[in-house]
Amino acid sequence: MIIGHQDDIEFVIPEDPSVKGAGMKKIIGAEEGWDDYVMRIVKLDPKGNSYDHKHPWPHINYYIRGKGILTIEGEEFEVKEGGYTFVPAGKQHQWRNETDEVFEFICIVPKEGHK
Repeated sequence: MIIGHQDDIEFVIPEDPSVKGAGMKKIIGAEEGWDDYVMRIVKLDPKGNSYDHKHPWPHINYYIRGKGILTIEGEEFEVKEGGYTFVPAGKQHQWRNETDEVFEFICIVPKEGHK
């Protein structure tokens, strides 16, 4: 059994110059007993953005704070607190925060998707 709080885990900040104002923290994965998947929290600061990328695994997302823009294959979707999305494997995608508030979401990927 694992009981914890996200405030006890630090955000990891990517060093990639294409990413702005983003951080990610792993909440549950293999080390905690969930062998096949990883649950993370992603934070985008105001005017921040994630990688613009694609890969051979899907994302499941649940939006927990604020709002942002999810681009999939060039099509933009507004997402907000309380919403959810499924990004299929092999599709180009990126999240952006165009607001003055923090945007956070849960991101679940297969274990090979967490580096």
